[in-house]
Amino acid sequence: MARYVVVGGGIVGLATAHRLLLDRPGSSVTVLEKEVSVGVHQTGHNSGVIHAGVYYKPGSLKARLCKSGAAAMVEFCSDHGIPTDICGKLIVATSTDEIPRLDALFERSVANGLPVTMLSPEEAREFEPHVSCVRAMRVASTGITDFGAVCRALAELIVKEGGEVRLGTRVTGIARSGSGVVVETTGGEVPADVLVNCAGLHSDRIARMAGLRPPARIIPFRGEYYELRPERVGLVNGLIYPVPDPQFPFLGVHLTKMIDGTVHAGPNAVLALAREGYTWARVRPADVASAAGYGGLWKLARKHWRYGMGEVRRSLSRRLFAASLARLVPEIGTGDIVRAGAGVRAQAIARDGSLVDDFLIVDAPGQVHVLNAPSPAATSSLAIAREIVGRIPVPA
Repeated sequence: MARYVVVGGGIVGLATAHRLLLDRPGSSVTVLEKEVSVGVHQTGHNSGVIHAGVYYKPGSLKARLCKSGAAAMVEFCSDHGIPTDICGKLIVATSTDEIPRLDALFERSVANGLPVTMLSPEEAREFEPHVSCVRAMRVASTGITDFGAVCRALAELIVKEGGEVRLGTRVTGIARSGSGVVVETTGGEVPADVLVNCAGLHSDRIARMAGLRPPARIIPFRGEYYELRPERVGLVNGLIYPVPDPQFPFLGVHLTKMIDGTVHAGPNAVLALAREGYTWARVRPADVASAAGYGGLWKLARKHWRYGMGEVRRSLSRRLFAASLARLVPEIGTGDIVRAGAGVRAQAIARDGSLVDDFLIVDAPGQVHVLNAPSPAATSSLAIAREIVGRIPVPA
């Protein structure tokens, strides 16, 4: 009987464990999760968007797995009674100098086979009556759901199908044992023929424990959210995004209707002072030292320091945050938004200072390591799981 150990109980780890049980019946599949529940970190703090795959280079893993993963996710949610809403998204140019970038995004979307339509300002306001733009692109297949509920459903299916989800079990070491490994944990040793690393914010550390030299390091970026006050949620029907600036690594703050009917605004992107640093007050010296000692981060900072300082200012000023949103919906003022928590993005940065743009999955004998899986990983998770399992030879 083949023994598989998956490190990480987020949506990618759980989807992979479930896929192993489906594709390789009779195998032993164990998920190790250091928290006391599943989907606590990146999965549990994201915006719940089922992305269409607009932004990603044609032929990339993100482009391919996002499109197939979105379809699989909608089907999974339907099968398991998890609410979804395919509400569509507007990406809006708020000034004429953004139109060429929007046109380029339209061409990329078409190349990725997505249902997109260019709209005039009047046509855009048929979908979002309060939006301000000079042109917009509608992405009809974008939706929203509850990825935390997806995680809980996957965990139940894993157990039902004979697998195991060990909560409160932190990995402390990984030792070679013949052709496999022994995973050392706070709950004892777990032998494995195949190790699958889906540890998100700690994926590079797990890879080093397993004897690899990862080609990139995880640097945590906190994305802070506001939400519209209940009496102002009528300003947004679905999702409203700005045109991203390719000079900068993140999408910019946007407006997202959540599956519970609230409207979230954000996120910004500031360097977190801990890998699980959801507030400025959460500081972990070892994480700060790890980031500060990495040359790739300094190279990135030299290139984008002005952008980074702007994000910090916006983090500290509700007025600036509201002003960013008012570019999309002018009726939003400072008094219309309230703090709504934050998430931390596990962003892999290469040694040359570039952000790893695609999903990064590294194979080694008896091991698969997911070393970069930020957005749209939740959307793509079921397809990522197929990709991972397809890379794993059946143990002898």
